[in-house]
Amino acid sequence: MNNNRSRWVLGQKVTLYPTSGDYDLVMCESPSGAQGPPPHIHSKYKETFLVIEGELEFVINGETKICKAGESIDVALGTLHTFNNKSDISCIWVNIHSPKGFSSFFKSYGIPENEDNAIAKSLHPEIIEKVLETASDFDMEIPLRQKDD
Repeated sequence: MNNNRSRWVLGQKVTLYPTSGDYDLVMCESPSGAQGPPPHIHSKYKETFLVIEGELEFVINGETKICKAGESIDVALGTLHTFNNKSDISCIWVNIHSPKGFSSFFKSYGIPENEDNAIAKSLHPEIIEKVLETASDFDMEIPLRQKDD
């Protein structure tokens, strides 16, 4: 039984599940039109995505791939990646990080699902800026952002 409450993290509904293994297991929901995190690289965490319902668009090392229900994407160490839901329905997916430890990111930035305006709060510019400033604390290397002239 999962006693963890779901939380909204950067516009994604995230529910953490405890494991006895050396990996984090998360069930996620991306609403229609939801943007994923900024493109990033993990040097310590391997990552796997398994789409249960709907579809996600991934950009992995510059290559776009649509992952539909029943399909998975494996992201190796050092791989630039992001995702989003460009479809008109929500997407339910499982996310695994190995080794265990990345769940601290979700715990640090998650807004409890039952909090008023949780989705909007999870996307507030102040939260986005904090994520960008502290990404390296969570093994997320975000390539330098282009500044507008």
